[in-house]
Amino acid sequence: MSVTISGPDFVALQVRDVAAAAAFCEEHLGLVRTPASPPGAVVFDTKPCPFAVRQPLPGTDLDAGRPGLGVALWFSTPDAQSLHDKLAAAGIEIVAPVRDSPFGPVFSFAGPEGYVMTAHGA
Repeated sequence: MSVTISGPDFVALQVRDVAAAAAFCEEHLGLVRTPASPPGAVVFDTKPCPFAVRQPLPGTDLDAGRPGLGVALWFSTPDAQSLHDKLAAAGIEIVAPVRDSPFGPVFSFAGPEGYVMTAHGA
C-alpha cells in the first residue's frame, strides 16, 4: 500500500506578536476566530482548511529574512478590488496591484509581520 497525502489541511503563520497578527486578520481581512485555539495560537474558521497565527516553533528565527520567503499564500475573496481598496485606505502595503489572472482579479499585500499574502476574486 502506498501512503500519500491529500493536500494541506491546516496553515499557520509563525509570528512574534500573536495578538497583533490576530487583530490584523480580524480587522482587515474579516476572519473569524474558532471557538477554541491551542495555547500560543489563534485559529480562524476559514475554508477549505483552518488558518492560524501562532508563536514560533522552537528554533525558528523570524529575523533571518522576510517572513514566508518562497511560500505563496493565497486567499479567495468575492471582490478583490474592494478588498484591495479597503486595505490601501487603511495604509496596508500593497505589494502588487490588482491584475487579471487565470484565477480572477488578484493582488498581493503585506500581512502580519510582513508576510506577503495574495487575494484573488472568484
